Amino acid sequence: MTKATRGRYTLEFKQEAVRLVESGQTMAAVSRSLGVVEQTLYNWVKAHRAGTLKGASGKSNLPSDEEPVKREITKEMVDELRAEHPTWDTLKIAAELKCRLSDVNKYW
Repeated sequence: MTKATRGRYTLEFKQEAVRLVESGQTMAAVSRSLGVVEQTLYNWVKAHRAGTLKGASGKSNLPSDEEPVKREITKEMVDELRAEHPTWDTLKIAAELKCRLSDVNKYW
């Protein structure tokens, strides 16, 4: 048996997942569509409500002046996905964004 590695998710990804739950979708549906464990999603929602939700590693390795740039790039990616795929729902966009951000984070 091989040991699974822990997933690392950006703050933006976690916030979008929490938003989906708070918009009325079930934790089971959101976790399944995003490919995260339901308990992990529950922990994100709990941390969000407590005001302690953080992204991968708890803090960014970027200098503080680069963090807004990364956020803007993420927003642009979401806008681009919505323009390319107008029929996609939020879950599909979030899943695709996760894939694209994992590629971006390799270099960031």
